Amino acid sequence: MIKVVGLGPGHSDYIIPMATQAISEATVIIGYHYYFQFIAHLVPPEALCIGKELSEEEKRAEIAITHALEGETVVVIGSGDASIYAMASLVYQKVAEQGLDIPVETVPGISAFITAGSKLGAILGHDFCCISLSDLMTPWTTIEKRIHAAAMGDFVTGLYNPKSKKRYWQLQALKTIYLEYRDAKTPVAICKQLGRSAEAITLTTLGDLEVNDVDMFCVVLIGNSQTFAYRNHLITPRGYLNRKPETGLEIQQASFEAILKQLPPHTLQKDALWAAIRCIHTSGDFEYIKYLETSQNAIAIWQDYLKAGGTIVTDVTMVQAGITKAFVKTYENEVVCLLNDPEALKLAETEGLTRTQAGIKLAAKKYPKALFVIGNAPTALIEITDQIQEGLLSPTGVIGAPVGFINVIESKARLKMMTDTPYALITEKRGGSNFAAALVNAAFTLDDAQL
Repeated sequence: MIKVVGLGPGHSDYIIPMATQAISEATVIIGYHYYFQFIAHLVPPEALCIGKELSEEEKRAEIAITHALEGETVVVIGSGDASIYAMASLVYQKVAEQGLDIPVETVPGISAFITAGSKLGAILGHDFCCISLSDLMTPWTTIEKRIHAAAMGDFVTGLYNPKSKKRYWQLQALKTIYLEYRDAKTPVAICKQLGRSAEAITLTTLGDLEVNDVDMFCVVLIGNSQTFAYRNHLITPRGYLNRKPETGLEIQQASFEAILKQLPPHTLQKDALWAAIRCIHTSGDFEYIKYLETSQNAIAIWQDYLKAGGTIVTDVTMVQAGITKAFVKTYENEVVCLLNDPEALKLAETEGLTRTQAGIKLAAKKYPKALFVIGNAPTALIEITDQIQEGLLSPTGVIGAPVGFINVIESKARLKMMTDTPYALITEKRGGSNFAAALVNAAFTLDDAQL
């Protein structure tokens, strides 16, 4: 029988009852000679104690198997937990490789990173991982891949075997890699001789981490992007937000914040930038920051107009439906679409116009100062620009977002020539009713934009 027993970090208070019982029943105890001082009060007088050097892990496993085959009750001791960077895997592996019928049991212990987490308060509050920097059994190239993965994944990270006399460079290499992904102010804790009389905990930051302060008796914990220090504690929140957004408004606001963090380089002013963010939110496509074009201060001008109760004219009911009703109700705006108006239908028939063109032509007579919003029909946009060019119409502004392949480019080119009329357009053949409505909603909410 072989029991692989974890002793915890070193203090007798950290040794669990199962481990105490296993040691007290052993006839042979094998381990790194340094560890025997922590169990001297538990070892039976008749037990054979075999202490080996730190680098002789495989030899310890082989000695344990030899004595177990002789019928001895064998305990293999190690610090922390026996199955975490410890002797359990070697013992099980050797037994399996030799096809032996030896009962093997792992008795758990309190690991170094769990002890460190408790001493620090709540650093392990979110996803975490552990990495051993020892390349005695694992190639550095493999360790390096794991370091990149952990740093990129924003894991709270526990470092085992961080530094020794011969392995003095790995921790500095890890620090360099982590600084590619983490802020230099990320909290770091150096936890030395935990649970022992020489226990010492040093709080620092990733940027200020002094590699020479670390040795083989340390475990190092690195916080994630949310970890913060408070007094002598390190705290990692359970989530990246205090709670998940639940209401539609909360979800929308969280979306805008996420978009803002990922925006590509741009030169847009605040009002145009906010309009672009609304378009990106509508499409899920960051390319729309390049497809939006506005005249100077157009969105800001329309904000004042709309909050004063200004009228909006749309070419199709889809645009009308996309304008947030709560804003319209608050500011008492009239949103007009004459697409299906009997007078417009008659006008379309008698003058050979499209229905949308006829609706806009009629609206231009009734609401000459309105904000005209075109999200579907290039003929409607052409009607507006022609009337502006002829001096028949002087609107507060024009939003041009017709989509398609016929007359779309030409209609938008006309709009860009209206230099005395505030405008916004979605360039090329892109656009649609949802973008036209998004630009109106951007004007309504410009004051709320946190840019």
